Amino acid sequence: MKFNFGKTFLLGLGFFGVSVIWSVYNAFVPVFLADRFLMAAGFIGFFMTLDNIAALLIQPAVGAWSDRLRTPIGRRMPFILVGAPLAAIAFIMLPIATSLFVFFLAATLLLLSMAIWRTPVVALMPDITPSKYRSQANGIINFMGGVGAIIAFLGGAALYDLNPNYPFWLGAGLVAVSAILVFVFIKEPEEMIASEKDAPSLADSIRLILHDKDKSTVRILLAIFFWFIAYNGIEAFFTLYAKNHLGLTESDGARLLGQLSTLFVLFSLPAGYIGAALGRRKTIMTGIIVMAICIALMFFLPVNTLTNLLTTLPVLGQVPVIGVILMIAGVSWASINVNSLPMVVDMTEPERVGTYTGLYYLFSTLAAILGPIVYGFIIQLSGGAYSLLMLISPMFMAMALISIAGVTAGEAQNAS
Repeated sequence: MKFNFGKTFLLGLGFFGVSVIWSVYNAFVPVFLADRFLMAAGFIGFFMTLDNIAALLIQPAVGAWSDRLRTPIGRRMPFILVGAPLAAIAFIMLPIATSLFVFFLAATLLLLSMAIWRTPVVALMPDITPSKYRSQANGIINFMGGVGAIIAFLGGAALYDLNPNYPFWLGAGLVAVSAILVFVFIKEPEEMIASEKDAPSLADSIRLILHDKDKSTVRILLAIFFWFIAYNGIEAFFTLYAKNHLGLTESDGARLLGQLSTLFVLFSLPAGYIGAALGRRKTIMTGIIVMAICIALMFFLPVNTLTNLLTTLPVLGQVPVIGVILMIAGVSWASINVNSLPMVVDMTEPERVGTYTGLYYLFSTLAAILGPIVYGFIIQLSGGAYSLLMLISPMFMAMALISIAGVTAGEAQNAS
């Protein structure tokens, strides 16, 4: 098995489509709920967490199921061929639904179908990529997903002004086309399709991990949980932090987050190659330390220093001191994020890649649900001290650093 850039790029197109769908969903579904169906803000907030809840309950089990499935077209393909078309149909239905009941049915179908095929398509990357190239491959996939999100936010807004249906049709079309391309051009390894070696169930895998003398898997899963708590907590409240602590506008806050995201996308490819060259654990630990320092600076530096304008750049717009800090944080986040999934799947055998991919999403999704809740209560109990965001997150990053420091497995293997 050799590293195939073309096949990895095709998988990346799948993530491009997925990113467009979720970016459009997060941007415009709250608008439909508020304007069309007059839903209160609290209910909208709960509705927008349903995707994470569906992912938490479904994706790990589907990953383990895909490890055990044997069909003529592979272990992962059946989930992709069922989930992607259903997701496209549901996404087309969302903007044209005229009743809340139909809208809820379409959203439910979308959440279930996306959860069905997300883990199997992610597991395809390590299936078709030798261990020593998985960080680079994950960098390509993250880059494609990031580009999809940027296009959705920039192009989706323009399309929405023309017709609210257009961004949804774009997302549906991209998912359908990417699923077809993956099915036609990517073939799962024959030895895995023909293998009679059964993978353990999700519950059995968890028991094996907990009873393993080497706690590397437990450690990295906890690290993933801690650093996603840190990141998602800040992401959920950053616009309010910018408004209430820095005295900026909501659009300024969104633009600053965009500067972080842009550097994350641009550094996704180099992060994979750095992880392969220097070691994944070292790269991740460096990313954690630098990101924790960046976040802490946003707590300790005075507001007038953070908001001091340094320059104006094309695409990025005005860049104050905090913008530079966030861009460095974006580079660090790429170093962490791009190398973590390859570490997880290289801690197991090929027969259990789907299960371990599901566990990766279990811990990251749980953090995505709990992070904003924990941070929200802390802000509320402190009387609206949004600057505390930047004090809490380095603590979670420190816990992630302690967790991953003891990891002894998951590095790239020279054998394919």
